[in-house]
Amino acid sequence: MSPVSIVTDSAAALPPELVDQYRITVVPMWLDLGERHVHDDELSIEEVLRYDEVSTSGPTPGEFAEAIRGRMSDDGVLVLTIAATMSSTFGAAQTGAETVDGRVAVLDTSTAAGAQGLVVLAAARAADAGGTLDDVERAAAKAIEGVRLVAMVSDLDHLVRSGRVPEVAGWAGRRLGIRPLFEFRDGKPHRLRPAFSVDAAKDRMVALLRRSAVPDAKLHVAALHAQAPEEARELLGRVEAEQSPATSFVGRFGSVMVAHTGPGLAGLAWWWER
Repeated sequence: MSPVSIVTDSAAALPPELVDQYRITVVPMWLDLGERHVHDDELSIEEVLRYDEVSTSGPTPGEFAEAIRGRMSDDGVLVLTIAATMSSTFGAAQTGAETVDGRVAVLDTSTAAGAQGLVVLAAARAADAGGTLDDVERAAAKAIEGVRLVAMVSDLDHLVRSGRVPEVAGWAGRRLGIRPLFEFRDGKPHRLRPAFSVDAAKDRMVALLRRSAVPDAKLHVAALHAQAPEEARELLGRVEAEQSPATSFVGRFGSVMVAHTGPGLAGLAWWWER
């Protein structure tokens, strides 16, 4: 028997070394730049941000079908996607899976970025341990139930343009010079009380993780960023100085995610495995 195969989309922001280690197939998302239609990371983030009008879309059903066929194993394939509330990707994965012979499960992670990456890794570890497709799906569902994502952005302008936060929030952030904070849960961003400096925002995020600690549970954590690697590494370093994570990595946003958040985002995703 060959192990369950794992497929996800490029919103998961997984480092290449973890993709290789766990043999994860990543299906790239799409950027629409006027007349240009390119895969995520075909252009640099700097090039993408030069465009006034940028829209994004998920992989096509055909792309998912091709990825699933290429990874079909004796015990099947689990596909894990960005939140269905954020993208058509989940629906495309379901449609693609229906065209493939073999056992396939498609799961909406209800999250994105580093939090999605942590869910994918939970499933990959269960597959590596020899779990059946049902076992691997349960491992992913357990991570989905517990995972949290909090982040700071340099401003809310990109999230306002994408329709994910109201215009009044963006106006207030610009007017007051605050550092906006949000938590991604239930498939959408929720504004948190803003911080008045980058350091204060970092303090708040680390404190949220600390207060959420579960006794005798293993911590899985990712520091995520959009062109802010130093901020992400500092956040992860602060967590590792207090905790001993079972999983820890820095996840860089691709162009599709930066198109929605803008550059300068840094944050933490984590869950406690009982």
